[in-house]
Amino acid sequence: MGIETPTPGEEDLPLATWRLIVDGERDGASNMAIDEAMARAASEGLAPPTLRFYQWSPPCVSLGRHQKLSDIDQEACAARGYEIVRRPTGGRAILHTDELTYCVAAADDDPRVAGGVMDAYHRLSQGLVAGLRALGLPAEEAPGANRAGPDVSAACFEVPSAYEICIGARKLMGSAQYRAGRLVLQHGTLPLTGDITRLIDCLALPIAARERLRAALRARAGTVEEFLGRPVSFAEAVQAMVQGFTQALRLRLEPGALTPYEQQLAEELRATKYAHPDWTSRVGGAAPSSRFSA
Repeated sequence: MGIETPTPGEEDLPLATWRLIVDGERDGASNMAIDEAMARAASEGLAPPTLRFYQWSPPCVSLGRHQKLSDIDQEACAARGYEIVRRPTGGRAILHTDELTYCVAAADDDPRVAGGVMDAYHRLSQGLVAGLRALGLPAEEAPGANRAGPDVSAACFEVPSAYEICIGARKLMGSAQYRAGRLVLQHGTLPLTGDITRLIDCLALPIAARERLRAALRARAGTVEEFLGRPVSFAEAVQAMVQGFTQALRLRLEPGALTPYEQQLAEELRATKYAHPDWTSRVGGAAPSSRFSA
């Protein structure tokens, strides 16, 4: 049985059915490969539009598609047991641990992702905001005029970009989107607990610069536990996000799993792309050590 609690009138969207996948913990290369495989399959009409929730194990630093690998202190990551992966989407570095990650994979003719990048970003953010409000958080979208400037650091959570999710003036949830042909892939992270500044230790910066950035990041971003004053489990966060997406985007979410085609494609993408040093080092730096490659 699907989950259906649409709220009419919030946006002129037809009621639609998407697949819901609630996944377990996977390594970074597998997570990125699955996201791309789902988006490719949806764009080819071989799988339905999908909302996926997942976690990461071991912790992983992900780079934006065009970010320099040299932004990252690879030895510091290795010492902490962190993997390194490059996302198919843009943006800056994120440390994935103690969080909920979501992915939307669809074809570009779905009205929830149709139009330009920012149109889809704004539309999907309504589902994210509604989910966070279901948890009791006074979440809001950052203004559409917000843009990251050239002086922004390598850390993704330093400032909220347009339509990212904030509590007051502090960023809570960031997302990034990739479009190619009919393929639309958007994913993002919701930090549930822990020290939001742990990523700073993995950046290739002088100690003094790290400490300045740590203080700035602590002032500009936070976790669900910090804002809500209590711990929230992955399962509770998923339940709230499902409620938010069904209400704000008029969705019926049917629990499902990857198709055999998606499973095979994800395995190929992991081996030839996301776990391969050529992809990780494609911008600005030598490849990571073999512990991060297939």
